[in-house]
Formats: sequence, C-alpha cells, structure tokens
Amino acid sequence: MITIRKLEERLLELFSSGRLAGTVHTCIGQEACAVGIASALDLDRDIVFSNHRGHGHYIAYSDDVEGLIAEVMGHPDGVCGGIGGSQHVQLRNFYTNGIQGAGAPIVVGMALAEKLKGTGSVAVVNLGDGTFGEGALYEAMNIASLWDVPMIFSVEHNRYAQTTPFELQHAGDLSGRGEAFGIETHRLDGMDVHAVAEVASGAVARARSSMRPQLIFMETYRFAPHSKGDDFRDRSEIERYRQRDPIILLARQAGLETHVGEIEAEVKERLDSIVRRLSEDRP
Repeated sequence: MITIRKLEERLLELFSSGRLAGTVHTCIGQEACAVGIASALDLDRDIVFSNHRGHGHYIAYSDDVEGLIAEVMGHPDGVCGGIGGSQHVQLRNFYTNGIQGAGAPIVVGMALAEKLKGTGSVAVVNLGDGTFGEGALYEAMNIASLWDVPMIFSVEHNRYAQTTPFELQHAGDLSGRGEAFGIETHRLDGMDVHAVAEVASGAVARARSSMRPQLIFMETYRFAPHSKGDDFRDRSEIERYRQRDPIILLARQAGLETHVGEIEAEVKERLDSIVRRLSEDRP
C-alpha cells in the first residue's frame, strides 16, 4: 500500500515537471481496495480488468513498479512498450480501459469464456461510483446474472465522478443496484484492507464455486484530485477522510506506526533509482 501511495505521488511530481506522456489519475487514499481485492485472487489464472484509475490495481497484481513508471513515461521499457500510457496497460491477465463502464461487458465475456473452458477462473472488473451512470454497466450485470457468470463487480465508491458528488448524479442507493439483478452484494469499509481482503476472499470463493456474479461495494475516498489539479472539494472534507487513511489504519492494527517512515524511505529510494535509470536511458 505504501508502494502504491508513493508511486502515485511520484507520478504527480513527474507530470508537473513535464516528464510524463499523456495524463495520470491517481488512487491516493484508495490503496486498501486494490490490495485487499488482489489478495483474494489466484493471480496465476484470475482476470483483473481496471479503469482510468488503475495504477494501484496494477501494482497489487504485479508489483511491476518499473514497468509501470516506464510505461507512463513513454519509455520503451514500459509494460506496453511505452505506447499505452497510464490508461492502457496489459500484462498477463491484467487489462485496463479508460472509458467509463467499458470494462464491464468485456469482463462478462471474459468470465463466460473461462466458464465454458472450465478453467475455474474468476474475472474482476474494477469500477467507480461514476460508472453507475453508464447503461453498459447494467446490461453487463443483467447478462452476468442471467448466464451465471463467475465474476466480481468491484466498486470503489469514492463519492465523486471527477468533481461531481455522487448525490448530484445518482438517485437511490448505489450499493443495491446489483441486487436488482439477483447479484449477491457485499458492503464494507474500503479503508480497512483486512475487511476488504476478508470479504473479497469469501466473494471470490462463492463466484468460483457457484458460477454466480458477486458485487463488492467499498466505501472509500480519494485524497488527491481526480487527475492533476482539478480539485474543488471542501478542504475540511478531505481532512476528515484523511483521519481514516488506510495506510495509517493498517499500521495501527499491525502495531507498525513507528515503522511507516522507514518503509516510505525504502520505497522512495527504490522509486528514485528507477526514475534515474529511465531518465538517463531515454531513446
């Protein structure tokens, strides 16, 4: 989680200095969602499909820090040769797509294919609450449930679609949308990585054994702007959510509060080394 946090902060710094190709959307504050979900998967066979805010999902899946930094810097050592950028990353069974809701029907097809092949694999699509305004999501939920597809709808409810609060764009209870299609839904605190891991483990096991879709609805919050600097939220709101920083919460649970600075320093040194090498070795 610290690796994801420090990587995202470094990418924002690199963007500000004009050293990144394309855009960057960080998941600062949402690290527990990515790590908790990944911990419940069989990463040798399960499928993970991310979105425009996908760096945390990718690192939790692969720990390929250098490949991701190189990709976003447009370097040929990037995971996709430096031509995909932040929103178009693919490695083994990990995929991203920057279009809101586009991943949901794709993952239904992927999961259905795995079911027909009898691999026992589960496919996960990562979504935000903003995606609940896209009709493709509901079409995907309908078919996933109708055809008994082994997949997870993983929702990171960070309360904003870019700069629009969810209350201004959605009526009713978002967490109940999957239940309308007969999809078992699990609601939880997405700032607690242990809670995410426990719930995800059970949901993945049920999807794998019953061939039925599951929806994991995580209440979380992003501390950084939607993208680079377009942040109009009330500062007091952000500070209030920072009191439940998932990294600090985990450190308290594990009795490692005094070691956070040490771990951050180790991660920073690793990132510095990678950035230096990539900067010196530009084609």
